[in-house]
Formats: sequence, C-alpha cells, structure tokens
Amino acid sequence: MQIADFLSEQVVIPVLAGQTKVGVLQELADSAAAKNLEIDSQGLLSSLQERERLGSTAIGEGIAIPHARLPGVSKFAAVFGRHPQGVDFESLDGQPTRLFFLLVVPQESTGEHLKVLARVSRLMKDAGLRNSLMQAHDRSEIYRRLIEHDSKS
Repeated sequence: MQIADFLSEQVVIPVLAGQTKVGVLQELADSAAAKNLEIDSQGLLSSLQERERLGSTAIGEGIAIPHARLPGVSKFAAVFGRHPQGVDFESLDGQPTRLFFLLVVPQESTGEHLKVLARVSRLMKDAGLRNSLMQAHDRSEIYRRLIEHDSKS
C-alpha cells in the first residue's frame, strides 16, 4: 500500500495552528472529518486522546504518528500536518514535534494497519525527507515530496 492510497493533497496542513497536544489533535481530527464523512471529529479526537494516554505517539526527531482505529470507517484515511515552531507532544526525545502524520484505520483492520504504521514510520525517519518537508513552501509541494519519496521506498 502506497501513501497516496490513503493521503490526499486536500488533507495536508502546511501550518498547524494548535499550540498544545490537544489543539493539534483537534485540528488533525477536524481535517480528517471534513474530508471523510465516515469520520466523526469528536469521536476521533476521543480515540486519539485515549491512545495518547497509553503512551505518546511522538517518536522523536520532531515526528508524531497519532493513530486510531474507528468503528464505521471502511478504509484507511490520513492527514499530514506541519507545525513550523513545534509543540510539546511528550516526545520520547523531549524535543518539540513539528511533523504529524495522523492515521485513521477501520476498527476491524487486522495486521494491515501495522504495516501502514511501519511504512509511515520508516518514511518519516528519513532526515532528508523531514528537512525537505520543513522547507516546502505550500500544501502541494509538501504532498508531492511525500509521495515522491514514498514511491522510491
């Protein structure tokens, strides 16, 4: 599965406005719900917060991959967001988190969601890609860089 299969340019947020973990999660959830009628923004936010209570999805190096399994969702969905200043997302390395890749997966998804999570994690761990995404000028450029890099992986 390629990232282009579940991420569209319309759900790339070049400048996240949230200044807190909850604020960023709300913004990501709102964007996911605006693009996908199967997703309820508040239900997604609740699921994301519940997942964060188990441990932060900020994996270090300025990256977070918040994710949730939701009932009533029939296919994978994603939102990508960039926060130029970074926010405290309780990252493993204690550094501000700047790049967010939200994944929403069907409740009944089995191992496929783990493969998608691993793919996104590998992609985002690439320092060259992270730097490139932070330098991109707009939504289209961010999306193009993500998809091009993924197609080379």
